[in-house]
Amino acid sequence: MIEVARTRLRKLYFGSEPYSNAWRLGLLGFDLITISYFVYAATLGIESQNHTLDYIIGVVLLADYILRLFMTMRPWRAALEITAITDLIVIASLFASAFVDNLGFLRVMRMLRLLRSYRMVSELREMSKWFRRNEEIIHSAINLIVFVFVVSAVVYVLEGHLNPSINNFMDALYFTVTTLTTTGFGDITMSDTMGRFVTILIMIFGVALFLRLIQTIFRPAKVKYTCPSCGLNRHDPDAVHCKHCGETLNIPTEGDWN
Repeated sequence: MIEVARTRLRKLYFGSEPYSNAWRLGLLGFDLITISYFVYAATLGIESQNHTLDYIIGVVLLADYILRLFMTMRPWRAALEITAITDLIVIASLFASAFVDNLGFLRVMRMLRLLRSYRMVSELREMSKWFRRNEEIIHSAINLIVFVFVVSAVVYVLEGHLNPSINNFMDALYFTVTTLTTTGFGDITMSDTMGRFVTILIMIFGVALFLRLIQTIFRPAKVKYTCPSCGLNRHDPDAVHCKHCGETLNIPTEGDWN
């Protein structure tokens, strides 16, 4: 009986039937809505906390979490995956608002929900040719958004109660972006040791990553095709010859690129 239920759940989550596709699209839509809500709610004041909505989202996420573990052959191994752990942290933060006063901390913890974006893109890639063609740009944009918001969450958690210039998540986001872009207006500065250490890490690792991701987003898209002569595997979509060795290429396409 249990195995039959698992089989039906796997078909619902991973099958190719119309109802399976509709179910996955519904989950993708729900993920997009919750991510948008968490990002928006993080910028609001604590008094604007909507506990009822949090509990409703928490129940839905918990049900999905339990179903995903139930349909796997090794639930404990699945529970140790990074996506499952982050989902559990988000779920706990949604219900913990009834017992914990530090709602600002709980809100920024929900930024981990952004990691769900990677699974969303993976599933959309299987459904849409447009996503497959622009996968590199979309993936880089998601990397950039996740990095900026997660780093902002770390800044807010560490400095929100210490730095008088950081009063909400938006202040932390503003500081992070100005640091990553090397603008540095100077209206928000770190005065404590931990804050300065985090700022150093952002400047050393973050700026290089930020510039790399920006470059990937705005540079012309490349296609993956291994040159039979030299092995170069990144080319322009309309390339006829390899830029490295001049070998004639026959890059397969899916039709009109426009």
